[in-house]
Amino acid sequence: MYIISDWMITAVIVIFIAIIFAVKSIKVIPQQSAWVIERFGKFNKVLNPGLNFIIPFIDRVAYKHSLKEVPLDTPSQVCITRDNTQLSVDGVLFFQVTDPERASYGTSNYLIAITQLAQTTLRSVIGRMELDKTFEERDIINNQVVAAIDEAALNWGVKVLRYEIKDLTPPAVILQAMQQQITAEREKRAVIAESEGRKQEQINLATGAKEAAIAKSEGEKQSEINVAEGKARATLTIANATAEAIRQIAEATSSEGGMNAVNLKVAEQYIAAFANLARTNNTLIVPNNLGDMAGMVSSVMKVIETSKNNQIKVADTAADK
Repeated sequence: MYIISDWMITAVIVIFIAIIFAVKSIKVIPQQSAWVIERFGKFNKVLNPGLNFIIPFIDRVAYKHSLKEVPLDTPSQVCITRDNTQLSVDGVLFFQVTDPERASYGTSNYLIAITQLAQTTLRSVIGRMELDKTFEERDIINNQVVAAIDEAALNWGVKVLRYEIKDLTPPAVILQAMQQQITAEREKRAVIAESEGRKQEQINLATGAKEAAIAKSEGEKQSEINVAEGKARATLTIANATAEAIRQIAEATSSEGGMNAVNLKVAEQYIAAFANLARTNNTLIVPNNLGDMAGMVSSVMKVIETSKNNQIKVADTAADK
């Protein structure tokens, strides 16, 4: 029969105590976590992530903190604005434990502390604003709440990162009035837009009529200028032609027999003028001095006779040659 001796029992007890001691002394801390160690009820140290050792039965883990960013819902509450309007407000607070020692001993419960402080600060901030401003300046409200909480939370080992208002709910009567105001504002904008459209239409029509009138007047002006220039050029052309004709007549009259040709031409035109008057008028027109007429005819006949004689002489001369 196998007999267990006293030393074997003692060894087993020692091994068992050693195992318990090892288990109690080794602590593995997860990432983004911090454990606060107390020795005989007094703060000793903070265990960081990784493998750590403590003295069993003397040291104990008093608090465990997560160093991650934590979202915390703040309960809905009724706030009164500067113009005495009630608002139901709720939000979410984002914070992070930065000092595990202060988070453990700075306050009995930092979650309740920052929640209560957020609510009271929110009521104070909204109480300084009118109803319309609370909807327009949410960022200002959030920043003021964060600044107030962060200043107080330093003693609690907590860093408040941001605060966001989730909902602002006024009473039903205020909502109805706001809806009516929005409807009236939209109708006002529609009327203004319509009137601006009519105004712009009239401006466009007037501008178009003005531009058309200017274009028409410019066209008429240019047309008159062109007509005037045409008349001027025609007058100049006629004058040049007349001057050239007079010059040629002057040269012709200066040559031999020129005056006889002029007298012949004048006599022909004189006789033709009386002939035309006789054809176009029932009244018989007789020259005042018939002697002048006879003299004119005689002169014409002399000129014709002289012209014939000259032509005969020229022909004879040519034949002799």
